[in-house]
Amino acid sequence: MTVSDHRKTWHVDILVADGFVLTELAGIVDAMRVANRVAAFPPFTWTYRSANRKVIGSSPEVSIEAEPFVEKPDANYAFVLGNVDADCRALSMGPQIDKYTFRGCQVFLLSEAASRYIKERRSDGVRMSTHWENSDILRERSSMFEADHAIATEDGLVVTCAGMGVTVDVMLAVLRRHISAPNLATVSDVLLHEKIRDFATRQPLGGARSSGSGDRELDQSLQIMQANIEDPVPISELVTALGISSRSLERKFHAHLNTTPNTYYRELRLARANNLLLNTNMSVREVGLACGFPSGFSGLYKSFFGITPFALRKERRNQSGKGQDSQESDEK
Repeated sequence: MTVSDHRKTWHVDILVADGFVLTELAGIVDAMRVANRVAAFPPFTWTYRSANRKVIGSSPEVSIEAEPFVEKPDANYAFVLGNVDADCRALSMGPQIDKYTFRGCQVFLLSEAASRYIKERRSDGVRMSTHWENSDILRERSSMFEADHAIATEDGLVVTCAGMGVTVDVMLAVLRRHISAPNLATVSDVLLHEKIRDFATRQPLGGARSSGSGDRELDQSLQIMQANIEDPVPISELVTALGISSRSLERKFHAHLNTTPNTYYRELRLARANNLLLNTNMSVREVGLACGFPSGFSGLYKSFFGITPFALRKERRNQSGKGQDSQESDEK
C-alpha cells in the first residue's frame, strides 16, 4: 500500500427492513469498527438505509435509525441484510440494487435478501448462494432452483451470501482488499475468528460438516446424512458406501451417540422439519417433502412429539403474538 492508500476511505451502505437479522448487522459493523480501531487512519464509514427514514427494528427488538434510500448512491459497497420473515416484501430491492451496481458499487445480498433476488432475477446456469434453510424453501416452491451451498457466490457486482455467522467471513474478504495483511490478521484475532473462510467454503449443513468424533466412518456417515435430508439414503446403501457392515455402524452410533443410525437420521430430519415449520411460511406438506417425508409426515411427527405439525405451529404463533393461520389442507 502507498502512503496515500492509508488515507483512503471506503463507504458502506447497509440496507435494512423491519425484522433484520442482528447477527448479520453485527458481523458487518464490528468488522469495520475493529478495522478502524487498528488502522492508523480509519478506512471505513457506513450508513444505515431503508425505504423511508425511520427507526428500524431487528428480530431481538434492537432498533437503529436509518437514512432513506437515495437516487444516486455514493457507496463503495452495499449490504442488504436478511430478515426473520423469509417472505418480507421489503427485501424486494431490485431497482435499488440496480442503482448501486450502475454506479460501480458491489452489492452483497445476505440470506433472505439473496433468496428474494434469486427468486426474482435468477438466470439459468448462474450459481447463487443463500442460507441452506432458504434453499430448502426455494427448492420446494420452485424446482428450477438448485442451491450452491458455498457461503457466498460472486457474480460481477452482485454477491449472494448465506449470511448469519459467515457474514464475518464475507466482511473480512472485503477488508482484505483495503487494509494490510497484518491489520487483517489483527481484526480477525480481535473478533476471535480463527480462520477466514473463502467464498467457496461449503455451509455446515450443505454437506461439509463433520461431527469431529475422531471415528472416520462415523463422521462420514453423519456427513452423508446431513447432505441427504430431502432424499434420505437407505442405511444399507450408506454402509456399502462406507465399506463396513450394518452391525459395525450400529456399534459406532451406540458408542458415540447412544442411538441407532436409523433413529439418528430420522431425528436429524425431524429437527430440520421443526426449524422450517416454526421459522418459515412453508406449508406442512412442503416441510415434509423438504425433509424426506413424502407421505405420512403429520402422523410420524405426532407419534414422535405428541402433537401435529400444524397444532405446534399454531400454538407457537399464538404464544409469540403472531395470530392464527388458516389450517393447511395438506396436514392430513
